[in-house]
Amino acid sequence: MSETGTILHEPARSHPRIGAAAPGARRLAAAVAAPVPETGDPVVVEIGPGAGATTAVVQELLGGRGRHLVVTADPRLAGRLRGRFPSVDVATEDMGLPTALPALLAERGLGGADVVISGRPWAVFRRASQHETLHAVRQVLAPEGVFIAFGHVHSMRLAPALRLRRMLGAGFEEVVAGRTVWGTLPPAFVYHCRRPRTLVPLPPAGPAPVPYDRSGYGVARLGQLLAHGFDGRAQAPVCRGVSRRGTRY
Repeated sequence: MSETGTILHEPARSHPRIGAAAPGARRLAAAVAAPVPETGDPVVVEIGPGAGATTAVVQELLGGRGRHLVVTADPRLAGRLRGRFPSVDVATEDMGLPTALPALLAERGLGGADVVISGRPWAVFRRASQHETLHAVRQVLAPEGVFIAFGHVHSMRLAPALRLRRMLGAGFEEVVAGRTVWGTLPPAFVYHCRRPRTLVPLPPAGPAPVPYDRSGYGVARLGQLLAHGFDGRAQAPVCRGVSRRGTRY
C-alpha cells in the first residue's frame, strides 16, 4: 500500500491517533523541522511520525549528526519506518506516551532532547491526556530546547484546540504560532514553544471550568486559572507568545 493509502486507511481503524488525512506536504514538514540545529549533535525526538514526511526532512537536516528518536504507537508503521530510515531509532510505546517517553530516553542514555516534534492530533485529546502528554514532553525537553506541534486551521476555534493553546502558554514562556501552510491537507500552522515552565499538578475533577474569556484577563480569566490549579503568585501569565495575527495573547 502507498504511503498516502496507508494514512488514508488509518483513521478508519485507529482514529483519533492519526492527525491528518494524508501525509504532510513537504512545506509543512520543512516548517515543523525548521528548529533542528544546523551544527553540533542534537537530540531530536519525533512523536507520531505518520508516513515519515517530517522524519525525512529531519534526516536531511541532521546529515548523520546527533540522535533521531521516533516514537509511534503503531508497530506496523514502526516496521515501515525502520525499513525506510535505517539510521533512525524507531520505538513503539504500548504503555502510554506519558510513561513511555521519559523511559525511552533514559534507556538510551539521553539526558534530554534539543527538539521534540509532535505530529499527534493534540486538539482531539481530552484535557487530562493533553496535560499528561505535555508534562512528558517537558520532562525530556532540555532547558533551551524547543517543542513543536501543529494545529489545523479548520479546528483552531474548537474548544479542545483553544484549551491546548492555553496549556502551551501555561507550559512555556514563549509560544509562537507560525503562518498557515496551505500546501497540505488540511491547511495547518506550527506552534514553536520555548523555555518550559514548571507545571503544577492537575487538580481533582470538579465543576466545569469557567468558559474561556476572549478578552484575555478579568474575573472569568482568574476563575479559569484557579480552576486549572494556578495560585496566581508563582505562575507567569498564561501566555506571552504572539498570535498568528501578530497580537499578544
